Amino acid sequence: MAYNAVTTLASVLDRIPQDFRERISEIFVCDDASRDATHLVALGYQQTVPDLPLTVIRHERNLGYGGNQKAGYDLAIEHDLDIIVLLHGDGQYAPERLASIVEPLVRGEAEAVFGSRMMAEGGARRGGMPLYKYVGNKVLTRFENAVAGAELTEWHSGYRAYSVEALKSLPFHHNSDGFNFDTQIIIQLIDRGMRIVEVPIPTYYGDEICYVDGLGYARDVSRDVVRYRLGKMGFTPGDQGSVDAEYGLKEGEGSSHSRILELLEGLPPSKVLDLGCSSGLLSDLVRKLGHHVTGVDREAFPETLDRVDAFAVGDLEDGIPAEVGTGYDVVIAADVLEHLRHPEELMDEITRVLRPDGRLIVSVPNFGHWYPRTRTLVGAFDYDQRGILDKTHYRFFTRKSLARMVQRAGFEIRRHREVGLPFDVLSGDGGSVPTRVLRSVDKVAVSLRPTLFAYQFVWHLQRPSAPSVMSRARAVEDAQQTARS
Repeated sequence: MAYNAVTTLASVLDRIPQDFRERISEIFVCDDASRDATHLVALGYQQTVPDLPLTVIRHERNLGYGGNQKAGYDLAIEHDLDIIVLLHGDGQYAPERLASIVEPLVRGEAEAVFGSRMMAEGGARRGGMPLYKYVGNKVLTRFENAVAGAELTEWHSGYRAYSVEALKSLPFHHNSDGFNFDTQIIIQLIDRGMRIVEVPIPTYYGDEICYVDGLGYARDVSRDVVRYRLGKMGFTPGDQGSVDAEYGLKEGEGSSHSRILELLEGLPPSKVLDLGCSSGLLSDLVRKLGHHVTGVDREAFPETLDRVDAFAVGDLEDGIPAEVGTGYDVVIAADVLEHLRHPEELMDEITRVLRPDGRLIVSVPNFGHWYPRTRTLVGAFDYDQRGILDKTHYRFFTRKSLARMVQRAGFEIRRHREVGLPFDVLSGDGGSVPTRVLRSVDKVAVSLRPTLFAYQFVWHLQRPSAPSVMSRARAVEDAQQTARS
């Protein structure tokens, strides 16, 4: 990619090693509406150096640093290439290192390879990187690693290679057109568990003009990683990372799924209906407790059928599919009711398929939590990518409104569990000391005032005529918890 590179473009192309040229299928020189003769230099080079397969593109308007990359990656996808390398036309990155940049991709060891100026001790400063840029790079990289859960030596190198197949799976068109595009694509790679390999590269600072506003860039990339991490908790809209349809497993200590499994412990092998089972991650754990699980959802993921004993396709807005039958000992509606326009109708359907003495286990987010309360109070109510204000939620519940609905459906609350904030997701390390401290503080707050601090409610419901299976000790424990609430 090139912008105002009239004095450097030809020398960058000249420096591409001869023994590497035969491996190149195409070189896209993407001139981003330069104000100088960069485009003419590229056309002249195309005519005089036939051993480099140049395709010269001039954008009629400036697309920006990120927008220019999007155009180049689209070309790589359209031309069915295997690997694409981002190389700046200003000479700041060494074309001589092309072979080492692509090698991990060729060997199938990574989906992305970044050239790092920080891997060699002192190399960046010896290469002329100004002290303020060096310090800024190190500070930002450490912050981004901590927030995003990565271990990169540098987040800010513009020398990169990508598997084109991997790029196809990334929503990079949603990224910024500015210089923080590079940070956002790292976030997308991390979020999808793709492998990133770094290789050392030399640092060169010459007479090239820097178009980056340093403070603005630092603000943007810091915001991006924070939004990503908060988005994993459901506390921010439009994160750059995960927009996957699969409903993930909440594995952390004290999570809603762990609470659901806790409510199933000790039961004899039972007939279980998992409504809204998605890919069956929770169903699989329920089966491992010895139960027979039937899953229901609008479609089956490839893994779903391996994680349930039976599966029925159905939109719960239309009720529970007739083919699942009746006589269930347990029905699980984990994070389901809030996604329905008429959850009351599903409650009636559950009554039809559940045995008279069967149990219903529901989990719902708490709209009375301090986060949506604060958003509403300051006039900033909006939908988020996930969490309590998930953009796919049609109904919101407080503890009182949920209790009214289940009571009208003929159920009573036998056991209840309040779930705190998902700090494991926020920190990326559930066992760290800060995470344990935060979890402990949140746990105390939830116990003192669950209506304000509980992130989710998990309830075991049964019809009043059903015999209680609680032990006396459990009953006392629950009574005490209710009194504190």
